[in-house]
Amino acid sequence: MSELARLDLQRRGRLGMVEAIWGEHKTAEQITAILLRLQAAGELALATRVDPAKAEAVREQLQADPTGQRLSDQLQFHAEARCLSLGAPAAQRPELGEVVVLSGGTSDLPVASEAQLALQWHGIRCARLLDVGVAGLHRLLGQLERLQQARVLIACAGMEGALPTVLAGLVPQPVIGVPVSVGYGVSAGGQAALHGMLASCAPGLSVVNIDNGYGAAMAALRILNSGGAAAPGPAL
Repeated sequence: MSELARLDLQRRGRLGMVEAIWGEHKTAEQITAILLRLQAAGELALATRVDPAKAEAVREQLQADPTGQRLSDQLQFHAEARCLSLGAPAAQRPELGEVVVLSGGTSDLPVASEAQLALQWHGIRCARLLDVGVAGLHRLLGQLERLQQARVLIACAGMEGALPTVLAGLVPQPVIGVPVSVGYGVSAGGQAALHGMLASCAPGLSVVNIDNGYGAAMAALRILNSGGAAAPGPAL
């Protein structure tokens, strides 16, 4: 495994974030070996894009490994976020404030949950606000007072992906848009949402790749670590 994965164990000290394991195209054996190496190094261990069958296979691999047996009960499968974690998250950092992850609809839940979990794993307080898409704009407007308390907002949306643009026109905080691969035909697996967010007329909107909840979380973490998030206050 040492030839297959060169772990960046200094990333948290250098960048303030850990190296997550991309689980979708790795075998259970590969994920298990990397998790064990992260644990042995005293580092946070999080794997994204893991389905239930692979998560169970990783658990079985841990139980079969002499080193992993004592750790198997620390393995958690976060079904909504499609993630695996081993051990405990980072210590809480309340001084950095809160991130709120919004979704246009409940179909965006896996991506929103991945973003929320990744932030919580780094000790950041993070809440989800679901089903506030622009098809019923009153649902979003009714939450503005709540959103004004957040330091950074992450907005996940499929279809035409309008939610981040609307949000960035209402509040002063940094807004990170996450296009989601949800929608009929011309939505093209999130391409319409991605292009709409990139072409947004709301100045300062940041956009990550399609379904990249983890990437949005790390963008928010960079903002918080730099002290660049807006202080909570009234919406403009």
